[in-house]
This record gives sequence, structure tokens and C-alpha cells, in this order.
Amino acid sequence: MEQEQGRISVLRKDQLVPLFAKPGRKAVKSQPWKGLLLEQHEVSATEIPEHEHRELCLHLQIRGDSDFEWWSEGRNRIEKTAPGSLILLPAGTRDRLLWQGNSERIVISIAPYLLQSLGCELGRDESPRFAANWRLQSSSLRPLIAEMGREAAEGWPLGGLYADLLAMSLSKQLLSRYATERLVLPALRGGLTMPRLRRAMEFMRENQSRDLRLDAVAEVLGLSAFHFAHAFRESAGQTPYQYVLDQRMGRAKQLLRETNWSMQEIAEQSGFGSAVNFVRAFRQRIGVTPGIWRLQ
Repeated sequence: MEQEQGRISVLRKDQLVPLFAKPGRKAVKSQPWKGLLLEQHEVSATEIPEHEHRELCLHLQIRGDSDFEWWSEGRNRIEKTAPGSLILLPAGTRDRLLWQGNSERIVISIAPYLLQSLGCELGRDESPRFAANWRLQSSSLRPLIAEMGREAAEGWPLGGLYADLLAMSLSKQLLSRYATERLVLPALRGGLTMPRLRRAMEFMRENQSRDLRLDAVAEVLGLSAFHFAHAFRESAGQTPYQYVLDQRMGRAKQLLRETNWSMQEIAEQSGFGSAVNFVRAFRQRIGVTPGIWRLQ
């Protein structure tokens, strides 16, 4: 079932309604994924009435340490929380929540078909199952969800290719570490043949000025996004996103040296979209702003 108006939604009295009544903080109308939604909420002391999740739901608490109480499947418990606390609720979970204080949290919902399709691609025919976990411990999920939250809050400045890789990493972790029957990921060795690697690099270079998506690059080679991402890294020693970023940085440096164009013009021609995104990425990658680099 589709999410209502791009919001993370649940069933309440047979009606599909947003999980949180108010839109998330820094809500973004357009998200780069299909079947995955991310919201960031400042939650005050309040109760969320009984509801049923139609998608897998993840919470990461990023601020606050107030307790919350939950009721689900005849069970009831008060959980102590802190920044970094995680909740995992699979599709079909019916629950009621009482937040006892203020917190800030990133909430992600994932449609069952996304996890099922990746599982099938990796050799698992049946739909993956998960158990509700109100105090999930995971040192690997925390930074990944936090990174997705930062990208969302800033409007995905690193583009769709990076967003795709984050979503794929999240799905892989869920299937291989938190499904009730954990999926053993295949050992992918050998990478791409040289003609295929060259074709992928040519395609990414030719299209570096637009917002590339992982599926689009993989389709050129007749591969799935999952297998392409792993095979490219095996062959090139870096992810597709890192390769595209290198190409964009090279193009930006060339324009900084050879033209007197503005930062906005260079950003558009090198695939960064906006001057703000370009300056931020350049400073993080090179160590100085493009303006200072141009004068050196």
C-alpha cells in the first residue's frame, strides 16, 4: 500500500493516517527513493493511539533521554532511552506508544517489496521476516541512519547515486543481521570485465553533470544495482559514487583554472547542482574552498 501523500503512514481504525500528526522537521516534499521514506521529528510528551504498521519501521533517537512506554501483542514495557536508541518494528506490528518527554528522532519506513526483491536477488525466495525490537542494539545501523538523516535534512546534496547506495546498505544490513532467518550475503569476487568496467566509467563520465541513479548505470551493463555496486567496487577500488565524485571534482578544478565562471555556473557544469553543495563538497574533499584554491 502506498504511503499517504509521501508521509510515513499506519492503519488506525481501518484508515491510513500519518504515524505522526505533524510533518517532520525540515520536511522535504521530494525524496530520492521509491518504497522508502524518511522523516525527522521532534516528539513531545504525547500518546500515539493503537495502530498497525504496513511497512517495516525504524526509529533512531538523536536527542533526548526520556522514557517511553509501549503496548503490543498483550505485552507492555517502559523503555529507557538515550541518543542512539533504536526501535525496529516489522510490517504487521500493532502497538500503542506513550512518549514521556521530548526527543528528536529519525524515522524510516521500508516497503516489504524492497526487502523481498533484494532477498530474491540474493537467493532467498520467501519474504524476509523480522521480530519487533524496542531496544535494538546496533553500532552499524546508527551511523548509517544518521547519515541518511543528514542527507535528507540538507536536501540530498550528494545526489541520487549516493542516496541509492545508502538505501542499499540499509537493506543489506537488515536482511543479513536482523531478519529472523538471516540472509548470508554471497561472496562476490572477480568484479567487472575490462570492457564492462570501461563502459560503466564512460557512462558515468558522460553523465556526471546530471543526477545519476544506481539503477541507470547498472542497466547499461545489464546488471542489477546490487551486483553492479559490488562488482564495480571490486574492480575499481571505490564505490560508483566515489568515482563520480572524483570526476566531478576534476571537472570543477578544470573550470576553476580555465574560466572566470561563478561558483554557481561551475557547480551546474560539474554536476553539483548548487553553489552551496559544490563549495561544501570541495572543502570537504580538498581542504580549502574553491575560491581559495582558484587563487593558489
